Amino acid sequence: MTGLYLSPGLYPQELFGQTTDYIYSLQRASGEIPWFEGGHTDPWDHVEAAMALTIGGKYPEAQRAYNWLAQTQEPDGSWWARYENGVKSDVSRRETNFCAYIATGVWHHYLCTRDRDFLETFWPCVERALEFVLSQQSPYGDINWAIDDDEEIPTDALVTGCSSIYKSLECAHNIALTLGHDKPYLAARARLGESLRSLPERYDRTWESKARYSMDWFYPVLTGVFQGRAAQERLLSRWSEFVEPGLGCRCVSDEPWATIAETCELVMALLAAGDTAKAREVYSWVAQWRHADGSYWTGYQFVEQVLWPDERPTWTAAAVMLAADALTQHTPASQLFTSVKLLDADSLASLNRASA
Repeated sequence: MTGLYLSPGLYPQELFGQTTDYIYSLQRASGEIPWFEGGHTDPWDHVEAAMALTIGGKYPEAQRAYNWLAQTQEPDGSWWARYENGVKSDVSRRETNFCAYIATGVWHHYLCTRDRDFLETFWPCVERALEFVLSQQSPYGDINWAIDDDEEIPTDALVTGCSSIYKSLECAHNIALTLGHDKPYLAARARLGESLRSLPERYDRTWESKARYSMDWFYPVLTGVFQGRAAQERLLSRWSEFVEPGLGCRCVSDEPWATIAETCELVMALLAAGDTAKAREVYSWVAQWRHADGSYWTGYQFVEQVLWPDERPTWTAAAVMLAADALTQHTPASQLFTSVKLLDADSLASLNRASA
């Protein structure tokens, strides 16, 4: 497929209808959405796929995905890192950014549907998840990446994980305010943002730096930690390290491997930084990695010139759809990852009028 250039009002419904159907075809009766047929499920990528179902108009199917999360949530509000056929298969850790992401998905679904009953139904699940996550926030603002029952994993923080939580705290605040609940999410978010911007020593304390990963580079922009000129300068500073023209964004700076999900997330980060032209150009490279069934390959090893691995994950397809929505402004949730919108009393009233 040749390059696909998208702009507001030009959402290719038929093209992404097929992608939505691909994700739905892999959803199990329980609502669980695995990576691919026979693959496992993790809470973060499950939510990503659920958001794609919402974009595609499959609202009942998306709600089934959130029902699955509610049914598998642990008493402390967490989820384990890996499930297979609905059964937890990795009980080594419960990752905080995985657990926080339900707030982002639930708010995304509400923005698209304005279904207040949905928001009220899943509020207890979101509230418990954020209680678990914020129990891991240090006095410095950073949030421990994971815990296990044996306390054998290192206490440390990840830039990408904490950036994702930063966006989830924005969404959790908006859910709470919409439903009339007073929660300390803004204060926790402010401490986390200050840590990400000003305390780099709080991250990667016990392992090798993750700075070689492109997500550590663009996620703080994608999630609103850096905005405006600071966001633009951050993306420009390592552009040549991570971006392979005509192919996409590398997963890591030192490997010749362009990955499609990271490329699409970078597109949204570019939009967040105000560089629409570059976002459209980078997104145009994604079309070549589309499979005939509407799915997308994980990535391309451009030295060996092979698609690798031999997988087409649901979450990769979802990232493609989220970026398309952001470029075309197709749904009312299209700006969720390209702007920061913290509700207050006045903006809530405006939101309610718009949905009336």
